[in-house]
Amino acid sequence: MILYPAIDLKDGQCVRVLHGDLDTATVFNASPSDQARAWAEAGFHWLHVVDLNGAVEGRAINEKAVEDILEAVSVPVQLGGGIRSLKDIERWIEAGVSRVILGTIAVTLPHLVNEAAFLWPEQIAVSVDIRGGKVATQGWTESTDLDAVTVARRFEDSGVGA
Repeated sequence: MILYPAIDLKDGQCVRVLHGDLDTATVFNASPSDQARAWAEAGFHWLHVVDLNGAVEGRAINEKAVEDILEAVSVPVQLGGGIRSLKDIERWIEAGVSRVILGTIAVTLPHLVNEAAFLWPEQIAVSVDIRGGKVATQGWTESTDLDAVTVARRFEDSGVGA
């Protein structure tokens, strides 16, 4: 079993939020790189990082914090939040992210997820956030009429890594 300790980033700090509501953020570490080192030193083999601001804005916001994490640890990092294009995916993989997590575009641009899975085998993951039994997008700020199974099945044979 692999456990993925999460580092959710808001305004450059490590936070916890309730169902994507950035107004509920509680800071638990002001230094993402220190938190990453602490998880790695505790023996975790992967880190799960989410740019919460980026998920809502649709573009990378906490780039510096992610770059600091990548410099601070040697364990693989998977990253999601605000990644909406092949260019975004390529940028993060070239920066050292081991796996890119795609959520919103899994709903809005599923063909892009399939293309990414082809271009970067085993380095693409699909995330499906659920609120009220339906898939939520844009960092939990928008709801769809889709259920999780419908979205997940789109990628059954696409080559996504997770």
